[in-house]
Amino acid sequence: MNKAVQFFKDWMLPLAIVTGISLYLFYYFTPILKPWGGTLHAIASEGQRLVIALLLFFQFVQVSPHDLKLHRWHLWALLFQILTFLGFAALSAVLSDGSARVLSECAMLCLICPTASAAGVITRKLDGNLAGTVTYLVLVNVAATFLIPMIIPMVRPSANLGFWAYVTRIALKVFPVLILPGLLAWVIRYTTHKLQRKLMRFAPNSFYIWFFGLTLAMVLSTHALLHSHLGAWAIAGIVAVSAASCAVQFFTGRRIGRGRTESITAGQALGQKNTGFLIWLGYNYLTPVTSVAGGLYAIWQNLFNSWELYEHEHR
Repeated sequence: MNKAVQFFKDWMLPLAIVTGISLYLFYYFTPILKPWGGTLHAIASEGQRLVIALLLFFQFVQVSPHDLKLHRWHLWALLFQILTFLGFAALSAVLSDGSARVLSECAMLCLICPTASAAGVITRKLDGNLAGTVTYLVLVNVAATFLIPMIIPMVRPSANLGFWAYVTRIALKVFPVLILPGLLAWVIRYTTHKLQRKLMRFAPNSFYIWFFGLTLAMVLSTHALLHSHLGAWAIAGIVAVSAASCAVQFFTGRRIGRGRTESITAGQALGQKNTGFLIWLGYNYLTPVTSVAGGLYAIWQNLFNSWELYEHEHR
């Protein structure tokens, strides 16, 4: 039994990727399931939001607000994300529909995407500062909650809603996913200590929730890719943009951190992304094919993390 659990932990990422792709292909090539397409899409999309919120909730359960301290690298990393996001958003807004605009939107999403709730796990394994990672997670979630609803309607205006109505609609979708979990976790911490202790004991098991989140993410990404009608060069471009975004953010994080501990912490905080949120956001509010960048980013960041862990263990 222990071997099976360890096998699942070691291979969870590829298992989730294969499961998600296989589930969608099974639906796609089974005619009898076609009438259920709308229901399946709603389950995958809303299920993604629930998984993201749960993962963030269990991350905040483990950290007290008193542990959160601001460091200089937090401000530099946040400034980097905001400025690059605004730059690619402006570029996307002036480009006409086509492959170039899709690639610009992919970069825009990869750069503003908040830190992954699992970043703290890798940070701790690499002897980084967990509290520093969670502090940045709070900062970037707050920034994303305000920026995304304001900027997305400028890049992809709604044909059915006015600007402010569209801003409000996106904000009401983003707030429960990024901010509400943290507020709820900290309310529980200071009001019901018994429940908080039980949640802390369960928190390590939240790792398994990500399997379902990544599976649903790959369902949406596969759907978007099969219905995108993009050529091979455009798809290759998305692969390149997602890989470059991942490499640049890990490298930038490592450079702005001072000393080995801060360097590791800043690298994880800036480079490791909440790709489930990235996929959900791209699929629902930009060109759906941009969600593919999120699925690819998940692969790149986990490959990099695997290499980092290997180097750390052998050092």
